[in-house]
Amino acid sequence: MKKQFLSLILGLTALSAQATTPLWLRDARISPDGTSIAFCYKGDIYTVNSQGGNARQLTTQSSYECTPVWSPDSKKIAFASDRDGNFDIFIMSADGGNAKRLTKNSVTELPSAFTPDGKHVVFSASIQDPAQSVLFPTSALSELYQVPVEGGRTRQIIATPAEAVCYIKDGASFLYQDKKGFEDEWRKHHTSSVTRDIWLYNSKSGKHTNLTNIGGEDRNPAIAPDGNTIYFLSERKGGSMNVYQMSLKNPKEVKAVTSFKTHPVRFLSASNKGQLCYTYDGEIYTQAANGKPSKVKIDIVRDDTEQVERFSLNNAARSATVSPDGKQVAFIVRGEVFVTSVEYGTTKQITHTPAGEQGVTFAPDNRTLAYASERSGNWELYLAKIERKEDPNFPNATLIKEEVLLPSSKIERNYPSFSPDGKELAFIEDRRKLMVMNLETKKVRQITDGTLWHNTSGGFEYYWSPDGKWFTLCYVGNKHDPYYDIGLVSTQGGQITNLTNSGYASGAPAWVLDGNAILFASERYGMRNHASWGSMEDVFLCFVNQDAYDKYRLSKEDYELLKELEKEQEKLKKEADKKKDADKKKDSKKDNDKKDDKKEKDIVVELDGIQDRIVRLTPNSSNLGDAIIDKKGENLYYLASFEKGMDLWKINLRKKDVRLTSKGAGSGYFEMAKDGTIFLLGSRMQKMNASGDLSGISYGGNMEMDLAAEREAMFDHMYKQELKRFYNVNMHGVNWDAMCAAYRKFLPHINNNHDYAELLSELLGELNVSHTGGSYRPSSGSYSTANFGLLYDMNYDGKGLKVDEVVEGSPFDNARSKMTAGVIIEKINGEEITADTDYCLLLNNRANKKTLVSLYNPQTKERWEEVILPIGNSAFNSLLYKRWVKGRAADVEKWSNGRLGYVHITSMDDASFRNVYSDILGKYNHCDGIVIDTRFNGGGRLHEDVEILFSGKKYLTQVVRGQESCDMPSRRWNKASIMVQCEANYSNAHGTPWVYKFKEMGKLVGAPVPGTMTSVSWEKMQDPSLTFGIPIVGYRTAEGTYLENDQLEPDIHVLNDPATVVKGEDTQLKVAVETLMKDLGLK
Repeated sequence: MKKQFLSLILGLTALSAQATTPLWLRDARISPDGTSIAFCYKGDIYTVNSQGGNARQLTTQSSYECTPVWSPDSKKIAFASDRDGNFDIFIMSADGGNAKRLTKNSVTELPSAFTPDGKHVVFSASIQDPAQSVLFPTSALSELYQVPVEGGRTRQIIATPAEAVCYIKDGASFLYQDKKGFEDEWRKHHTSSVTRDIWLYNSKSGKHTNLTNIGGEDRNPAIAPDGNTIYFLSERKGGSMNVYQMSLKNPKEVKAVTSFKTHPVRFLSASNKGQLCYTYDGEIYTQAANGKPSKVKIDIVRDDTEQVERFSLNNAARSATVSPDGKQVAFIVRGEVFVTSVEYGTTKQITHTPAGEQGVTFAPDNRTLAYASERSGNWELYLAKIERKEDPNFPNATLIKEEVLLPSSKIERNYPSFSPDGKELAFIEDRRKLMVMNLETKKVRQITDGTLWHNTSGGFEYYWSPDGKWFTLCYVGNKHDPYYDIGLVSTQGGQITNLTNSGYASGAPAWVLDGNAILFASERYGMRNHASWGSMEDVFLCFVNQDAYDKYRLSKEDYELLKELEKEQEKLKKEADKKKDADKKKDSKKDNDKKDDKKEKDIVVELDGIQDRIVRLTPNSSNLGDAIIDKKGENLYYLASFEKGMDLWKINLRKKDVRLTSKGAGSGYFEMAKDGTIFLLGSRMQKMNASGDLSGISYGGNMEMDLAAEREAMFDHMYKQELKRFYNVNMHGVNWDAMCAAYRKFLPHINNNHDYAELLSELLGELNVSHTGGSYRPSSGSYSTANFGLLYDMNYDGKGLKVDEVVEGSPFDNARSKMTAGVIIEKINGEEITADTDYCLLLNNRANKKTLVSLYNPQTKERWEEVILPIGNSAFNSLLYKRWVKGRAADVEKWSNGRLGYVHITSMDDASFRNVYSDILGKYNHCDGIVIDTRFNGGGRLHEDVEILFSGKKYLTQVVRGQESCDMPSRRWNKASIMVQCEANYSNAHGTPWVYKFKEMGKLVGAPVPGTMTSVSWEKMQDPSLTFGIPIVGYRTAEGTYLENDQLEPDIHVLNDPATVVKGEDTQLKVAVETLMKDLGLK
């Protein structure tokens, strides 16, 4: 993402053009001649004399530049930049000047080195595997390419992941670090199969040699002038990342070069004279051979101003609530509270803090707000009140008074909610307890003690009854987290009554029908999802008293008669009251009070038999959003997704007719004003009319944010969330306070989200845990390279593009096309593709646009043209995955002579399970065994279902008139199986083979699986482009050990060779087939 153009905040002083000692220096690289060091600071590239001094800024664009590499003669620097929207390779003079763009593909391209002759830049990118390769197709694993320094066609060097390339003297070989899976790049201290190794590649023989091959991290190779000594970074002996050296001739002889503690050494390089350069704790060091580390003193002069970014509020709300009178909507954008007028769109910013606010709610008077704020470093409750009586509402308020309630530096209080009379405020304390405070006396009472809620996110759903005497809430009723029940508890505290008491998940409770029933959602009748989330749901009503239940069950005719009777009774009562009070004078206020008293009459709650008074309202289960019943109790409105996106549906509860009222209504949740007006609130805010039609509520305006202050507040929030939610209470032995303090010092030296996310990853990496790190996702790149769905001959160096394979399902895979392997693409939209043309430029932003392709078949000498609709990379990747699975299945069929079947579990989710279920009990049901491939599965939650599916033992045979028709169990696999795994298995793809082995269901074949079995909460930060991970659930064995960081060893250890896997040899899969065939006595 481009850096923001910034302005100066009034009242704050900026240091202008003043030399500072920088920290958080990244991507340091010493020049081959040893005179200069290139590095990155605040998203720009600098050079400095290797002895230190004033740094020279080479790039001044508003974009982000990184990973500078030197040409062999030290005169040029290649680097990556997102100045055109995606990370491309650029080259410029080492003295500065204009940068030339070398690559044009929309994938991320990062340079590693120049070729020894200086004519090409070597870079990593995920563009294309060779047609014969059996590598798993994923953009997470890159290939290695080179591009001429003048620009032009890129060429593939090797098709396996190779990073941090370093050429050795012969020019035909180079060192590189590998990448095996999905773990965060900056994770520390782990010892597992997914950690990086240093490899030697010989381009003449095509041989790859693993030089390190230990459990810990080895990366960043650099070659000494003798051409034999290799320097590299390693976490050997369980310590911090340090510099080590080994001999190319005898790589097992390793010795330490540095002995830094606490923090890792990063970004190692070496000059032609053997001078080492690296970073430690945010600063750059050099070190002569056999010398000691020497810090390079660097001064940087920058004309930095305070970073203030201006945001539009349109469609940016992350939570919202409507005022009781239906005239105002309060919402949160970027952690700030705003209130807008429903009718006029006038918007007022209520809070002005860099920290976050959340849980905003209105008081019954429409003039008071409550919310929680983290501005003190701890979640505290605040009230905001309109000061002047003359001000009608918040959007037009001139003075707003804010006060903190129950200030505390230790006790967290969040998600407030006013009682119906406005005299009390409920809230959640320390993330699990429901509490109530009397706003006059400030006395607090406990409603629930927190033992029946295990989620540490900070809150749960709870709602006051209209009479203020009951709460309905979500809780864990039967030690079956995360399958929640709906509860009912007195607002004075006491025992919770379980209304649902079900093994199925229920949620979203809400009081309806004047408090006589509770609306909720449950999956109890929905189509079961085999994974732990996503099952289809229905809307239910639980009637809290028999009278309301009886009324609901009346026929339409009887119900109408009852309404007429009640109207007549009400009329007679009013006449009697009028006669009785004829001699009394009452003002309108008392009349209104009397009317309010009627509306807030006590609700009759009858707990006996309450679970028997639950009825299902929706006729069809669906992917359900929110639901609400109108004020009259006649219609149910609910959001459901049957296709793409949420639609608004309406059911008349008497007639039982269902009607679609709004297609593409959008996601969100319903709220009702006191007059019965219904609102749908979300990033889009909408108001419903009497017919059920939605109309948008416009909220305009802008806000300003001090980005440096916000980054500090987000850092504090991340620190607190990890401390409060991390699954292991001792934080894996890390002094979390001290570690956060050590990284906090870098914040003033970070001015962009790329560096900020990397800082979070480095800090969170200290915890030595999976499922964490920071990530930054810009809104979008400026261009996207489309795809024809073809695999090209990567060794072809003639004019045009030579097609190696037409991928099944791709645009050229149609009955009318004459495209076939061997055909040459000569032109795209009339533009000739020469031997030096970067064809990607011709396909940028062409997805789903008619494109003229000029073709030539060298075999038939025919030339012709076809018009094609190219596809995007995501669609092409889906086709490549299907192709890969079909290829593996064909191999298994061939190697086993049709005796074995093959399935790949894509992800540990419902869709993957259904594909596997369909195949093993369908087309493979006749087979003698099944090969279960879990490689490159990124996780989910499916281990229980996979265990059940593949642990069947035949106990009956179904026979029809002497003919066997089915074995039982008929919905489980009853025969032999074997499971394939690799280093890239992650999360539940560790847990699933663990269960498979623990239950002795079959053998595991392949590489060890890293211990990554935790459940994660990926939390979006105030800046929604930033995310960080919190491992919140660990999985402990009966022996008391956790699966996290406990590597799972296979029964048969097999690694795929990078030299042969790209030629079509899947050794792991072949050994699995041979093993199962042997075990079955079939071979």
